[in-house]
Amino acid sequence: MKKRFLSVLLTAATVLSMTACGVTAPETTTTTQTTTTEASTEASAAETTETAAAETTPAADAITLVMAEVNPLDTIVGMTDQKFKEEVEARSNGSIIIDLQASGVLGSENDVLDTMLGGGGTIDMSRISAFALTSYGGQKSMLLSLPYIFTSRDHFWNFATSDLAQEFLQEPSENGSGVRGLFYGEEGFRHFFTSYEISGIESFKGKKIRVSNDPVMNGLVEGLGASPTVVSFGELYSALQTGVVDGAEQPIANYKSNAFPEVAPYMILDGHTLGAIQVIITDEAWNKLSEEQQNILVEAGKAASEYNRSISEDKENAVLEELKADGVNIIEVDDITPWQDAVKPVIEENIKGLEDYYQKIVDMK
Repeated sequence: MKKRFLSVLLTAATVLSMTACGVTAPETTTTTQTTTTEASTEASAAETTETAAAETTPAADAITLVMAEVNPLDTIVGMTDQKFKEEVEARSNGSIIIDLQASGVLGSENDVLDTMLGGGGTIDMSRISAFALTSYGGQKSMLLSLPYIFTSRDHFWNFATSDLAQEFLQEPSENGSGVRGLFYGEEGFRHFFTSYEISGIESFKGKKIRVSNDPVMNGLVEGLGASPTVVSFGELYSALQTGVVDGAEQPIANYKSNAFPEVAPYMILDGHTLGAIQVIITDEAWNKLSEEQQNILVEAGKAASEYNRSISEDKENAVLEELKADGVNIIEVDDITPWQDAVKPVIEENIKGLEDYYQKIVDMK
């Protein structure tokens, strides 16, 4: 109101001044209306700016959650992390801040899990491979890494959006591990890559293949006739470069983003596992949140999961074409049957006591 009153006074003064100088003034009604409209627009714009600022400015008592990611931000998982961060901060009006630490600066997945499960609160959240919890008592999660359990992406998403998936996500909290899952996603099918020329399953015999210390991967590699060799992810590049290992396995996007083609330019598309991922949070951090804030994380997780589903396949296909253009040797697998036969023992060994859960997942295709 003060702006409008002042504008009217200025207009009137201008008219009187112009009249006194013998200059014909424009219609005062039009001038007053125009000036009033402009003032109203300015006030409205100022209100909009103030509202927007209030919506995006972090609250003074904002909670910051430190989130770990072992891969770079330009990978499928890195992009999914960023979407989750954006959703949480927008939905909470800045009352929850996600401090996303990517590219392994907080350590390998096992390092991060050791920190999270050990307490202390230095890492609150992490994006992990679903099977990473196997070594920490996550038996249900282990099923997601079994060779060839998922026949397609649609098969995986039938599981990831089911009630069964929610039961899997809550397993670590229920068994006292101190963390809980928020949502699932995927980073594409995982394939083997090597520093030596490879043509098929027979090319693995006697070779040293990097694994994380995981019983399923150990059994898979042994089933192929190779020797499983434990190497941390952060040391994998140098291990391939120096011959400590002859090969490893990763999703296509991670293979490229971590520069592995430089030291292992052969990739065989066996698709032994769909890279199921999940975002977890410590019970300690979760319990510090209000019920409303907990719901925000859950809803943001759903949005990030949907985003992950929308980008994963296209991103993977685009990276595969880039690899081919860069001269990486991409080997197709015409008959997957010998691979499936080779890993039957590891499947039989690891579903003991979980046969019903295994069958439920298989039947979702």
